[in-house]
Amino acid sequence: MRHRWLVLTGVLAGCGGSAPAPAPRPALIPISADELRRDLMAFAADSFEGRETGTAAALRAGKFIVQRLVALGVEPAGDSMYFQRVPLVRQTFAPETRLTVARGPTTVPLTLGTDVVPFISLGPGAPASKRNVSGDIVFAGYGMNTHGRDDFAGIRDAGKVIVMLHAAPPNLTDSAARAQFDGQPELEQRLLRAIQLQPAAIILLMTGKTKEFYDQAAPELMRAVAAAPGDLTTSDAQRPLPMVILGVAKPGSLLLPDGWPRDDAPQALTGRRFVGRVEVRKETFTGYNIVGIVRGSDPRLNKTYVAYGSHYDHIGIQPGVSPDSIANGADDDGSGSMTMLAVAKSLSSARPKRSSLLVWHIGEEKGLLGSGYFVDHPTVPIDSIVAQLNADMIGRRGGGVATWDTKVSGHLAENRLYVVGPNAAPNDQSKTLGAILDTVNSRQLRPMQLDHEWDSPTHPERIYFRSDHFNYARKGIPIVFFTTGLHEDYHKVSDDPTKIDYDKMARIGGLLLELGTTLGNREARPK
Repeated sequence: MRHRWLVLTGVLAGCGGSAPAPAPRPALIPISADELRRDLMAFAADSFEGRETGTAAALRAGKFIVQRLVALGVEPAGDSMYFQRVPLVRQTFAPETRLTVARGPTTVPLTLGTDVVPFISLGPGAPASKRNVSGDIVFAGYGMNTHGRDDFAGIRDAGKVIVMLHAAPPNLTDSAARAQFDGQPELEQRLLRAIQLQPAAIILLMTGKTKEFYDQAAPELMRAVAAAPGDLTTSDAQRPLPMVILGVAKPGSLLLPDGWPRDDAPQALTGRRFVGRVEVRKETFTGYNIVGIVRGSDPRLNKTYVAYGSHYDHIGIQPGVSPDSIANGADDDGSGSMTMLAVAKSLSSARPKRSSLLVWHIGEEKGLLGSGYFVDHPTVPIDSIVAQLNADMIGRRGGGVATWDTKVSGHLAENRLYVVGPNAAPNDQSKTLGAILDTVNSRQLRPMQLDHEWDSPTHPERIYFRSDHFNYARKGIPIVFFTTGLHEDYHKVSDDPTKIDYDKMARIGGLLLELGTTLGNREARPK
């Protein structure tokens, strides 16, 4: 249900009698579920080819948003009208890249993308990984040191190539433990445990339920993008981390024991040696944040801003997937992007005292690149932003994990909205903002059930670090991140606009709108 917005006005009284009441301020236009459906059906259509950063389709998606901002009369606030140019680097594997396993006189090449794919980078700010390695292969089972296993016990020498399965062992019967060891957060923990042994390379092989993770990750790793100028290291002496590779576990693979899957015990694979050479081809290009301002009504406050954020990129075309290979990204983050257009329309009808800064970020899926660039090169003074409200995946009845089945359990999440920031952001910088959100939500006709499950920097899913709000928070700006959660269509071609709950999306848009308006009309910053 949509919330109707009214701006109340007082009646001025004079000493000698009543003065005429001033004309009431215009009411905010309610956010319409039907308009959200219309816009998202267009924005998440096949014609935008999944909006992957660095493609012509992403630029077309940016222009779609700009055309709407022009029609709404929103003030341009990029460095080139509505566009803020973001210098980026496309990183692809050069033909010289070669990954092989030798066993005696036989050398077997590993097929890039099909069998394995290396990480070019482990993420913004992470140390660089080595590009040229060789070493004897040691199979470390499931990379576990709990539940009666010590899979690294036999590895005593540095320089090995450690192969692990990213899965739960078949004999682990506890369902919660199985979910943990099949989960994506455990992949990072396996890496951290193996890195302590100073290997030359770490190869994580997906099997069973985790094969799906490889299918999602491989296309992105094959088409990596980084902030310009990219990795400037010139030798492996400057790259402290081991080469890290994802792959698929296949019976008969030279990366696994001969008897696998029956034999999954940790063991040295005697006589087998891995050699890896990764050569990267770099190509500079320009991505674009889309930036607009709805100027506030109070000259004292309208040089300060309540910022709204979403990302308009997605993961593009997924090769090998049929019959539909286009990942439309209706929820991720078409839902946040189109809701922000609706918020811009409503704000333009009844402007708060403060200005509203609207930023559609590029490159979120590639490592929060657009938001990282914006906060380091802001088009308004960074200290003029009093709060940032980030919306990413706000269109579904999701849950705490990507295997959440909307068809079975969606009724349980009709009113649920995950909130991140009030507890997760450092130095309590978002506590006051969280309290204001609670008050605003409580006065909705149908308040959302605000869920703080992910609102911690130590939660295994690390949601606080996984969307654009994080870059604003590291600048000391109070933030709140809104999401309806993960679901079975996350990062798949099945994230389709027909699966969106548009009434819920409109209610969340209304909550964002009233929260931003409340912040915009407050004299004090939310600190």
